[in-house]
Amino acid sequence: MFNFKKTPSSVADPAEIPSAIPSVTQTASKGATAAPYTERVRHELRMRRLQVTSVSRITPNMVRVVLQGEALAGFTSHAADDHIKIFIPTETGSQPAKRDYTPRYYDTDKQALTLDFAVHEAGPATTWALQAKAGDWLEIGGPRGSQVIRGPIRQWLLIGDETALPAIGRRTEELASDTPVTAIVSIPQSTDKQSFDTQASFSGHWLSREQGERADTVMECLRALTIEPGTFIWVAGETSMVRTVRQYLLEECGISKEWIKASGYWKQGVAESSERFND
Repeated sequence: MFNFKKTPSSVADPAEIPSAIPSVTQTASKGATAAPYTERVRHELRMRRLQVTSVSRITPNMVRVVLQGEALAGFTSHAADDHIKIFIPTETGSQPAKRDYTPRYYDTDKQALTLDFAVHEAGPATTWALQAKAGDWLEIGGPRGSQVIRGPIRQWLLIGDETALPAIGRRTEELASDTPVTAIVSIPQSTDKQSFDTQASFSGHWLSREQGERADTVMECLRALTIEPGTFIWVAGETSMVRTVRQYLLEECGISKEWIKASGYWKQGVAESSERFND
């Protein structure tokens, strides 16, 4: 688990954020009716060259890589869905491929950063992770900033596919004791189910795509749930699935967009595609 200090709201208190951080911008009004809001925390952008210390297959379709190095001194990440840029070396010696990944764990004492790679479609990051071994090197940059969700949140609903699991796992493990959190996760097969080390009150719905399409099974599960007032809903993964879920929440459930954060991490059949839904 990340060993950053935690507050009851599961995110860093402003007093704990180092003064070196240039600025914090509130991006949504709290308002008289008290809705969640996002603080955008900027970090100094640094490049780091790190060495692989371990590689493990935590499920059939997830590879975990641990990176270490003195260059991690000062590494900062305040939000569960932060992302860093990884620079993947190419055999031709041309410009490295660049991909965004969520920091799954960071151990400040050991200066060890853990990244989880979903093995979902062939690409440079997946290929690198499958071939990585202790002693290899990887260059990373960031995170450039954190979007810290605050406000009167009573419970969480986290929805995604395997590409969202690093953020879902980190959020679940960083929540305060007994905080209710429900996850709806589309996974390639039943053996890709993960367990989280958390004190939160966690309920997981693990939907194997052996039983149906990604969006169909997620929507069937979501429609069966009762979304209580005070629930913040975080959605990420394949773009068309995310769009379908968000549209249902806004149009059929009548949930205010201030209570939803949705991000398309990738798009089926399209390389290097992502989308954020802010309207």
